[in-house]
Amino acid sequence: MMSPVRAAGLFIANSAWRLTGAKSAGRVLVNALASPDPSARQIAGILLVRAGKKSVPLVQEAIERGINLPQTLVMAGDLGAKSLEPHLQKFVNHPDPAVAKAASDGLRILASQPANETT
Repeated sequence: MMSPVRAAGLFIANSAWRLTGAKSAGRVLVNALASPDPSARQIAGILLVRAGKKSVPLVQEAIERGINLPQTLVMAGDLGAKSLEPHLQKFVNHPDPAVAKAASDGLRILASQPANETT
């Protein structure tokens, strides 16, 4: 179970990132996607997706770093950012079935949404 202090830290980092654009604060959320705590991963994912277009560079970074790909690839689709489509395509034939499915799901979600950015 996630400690209240850890949860508060994620919300504080989210607020700092969204208010100031500080990449270091945004990376706290990206790094939380790799946490062994499923609650931390879930909170970080929700906060990143709720930030919309602003989180596209951070989600792209997480994909490039291979952080929790099953979650991160679906998040890329949830964002509706067409610029992430090539990153999703790279994983469609991944040897890990969970990663390949997440990439396919992300692409399907992306195709069903209006774009949240100009690409």
